[in-house]
Amino acid sequence: MRSLTATFLAASSVVLAPLSQQAPLRTPDIHFTPTDQPVADAMLRLARVMPDDVVYDLGSGDGRIPILAAQKYGARGVGIELDPKLVALSKEVAREGEVSDRVTFIEGDLFTADLSPATVVTLYLSATVNNRLEAKLRRELRPGARIVSHQFPIGNWNPDETIRVDNEDLFLWTIPPR
Repeated sequence: MRSLTATFLAASSVVLAPLSQQAPLRTPDIHFTPTDQPVADAMLRLARVMPDDVVYDLGSGDGRIPILAAQKYGARGVGIELDPKLVALSKEVAREGEVSDRVTFIEGDLFTADLSPATVVTLYLSATVNNRLEAKLRRELRPGARIVSHQFPIGNWNPDETIRVDNEDLFLWTIPPR
């Protein structure tokens, strides 16, 4: 099996060219910045992802985190992304990585998507977007669900754990019992 990075590069040239006319559902809150592979690995380790987990990546970009969760941990992955080009790329990379049966990519808005099936949520958004998600995460995630954010805290939540990987902060929270 070829490396995840090589698969992303190969698939992007094939998938993105014919989709240049498609536009996102709305203007994204942030522009796509991929999470480096060592940081993506660390995010999933920090969340202690297991095969029975359902990992939701909000603003999933090229899909690397849900794909990695399926490939490395046997988990199911769901990516929610506004940009149809990135959704198409993610689906192609999942197919080439032989995990399309374990990952789903949804062209949709993370503010309106149903997050209740998630046992793990990953974020690489912004402090402002994380703050806007705070009430939704509390309301929709079940007790015990884990949230890992790359670089940005969530409101005034105190993280259960914080680690630093390649000069990037990663924050972990666990939804408490109700």
